[in-house]
Amino acid sequence: MPAAAPASIDWPGKRLGLPAAGRRSIGRLGRRIAGIAIDWALSLLITYGFFHRDPDGFIALGIFVATQIVFLWVANGSIGHLIVGLRVVPLNPGYLGLWRPVVRTLLLAIVIPVVIYDRDQRGIHDRWAGTILVRR
Repeated sequence: MPAAAPASIDWPGKRLGLPAAGRRSIGRLGRRIAGIAIDWALSLLITYGFFHRDPDGFIALGIFVATQIVFLWVANGSIGHLIVGLRVVPLNPGYLGLWRPVVRTLLLAIVIPVVIYDRDQRGIHDRWAGTILVRR
């Protein structure tokens, strides 16, 4: 009886040509959650430091959106991303530009595109913006 062929080993990002682990591999869920928690906490600190109260949460959301766009545009990652060792890169090599951070962040702000993701662990916000969140 012939030997069974070995099962193909798949990992998030393999279809995109990314390594299974290490530098430039897909950022995993734990780091993503830690990064967004840091970003949201900083937004809340800024909100309550300058506005003292935010009954509807829209000031904090506005600060979150603004800081995401600026830091993605300037540093290829939000403060939280950079602290946990992640960065956002375009799917096709080149410059991230301004439109990708804007599209990605606006979709991130409405939450639903973030929790729907593909087998490469890219949320709709990353797919529509043409970006990948990878380890630095």
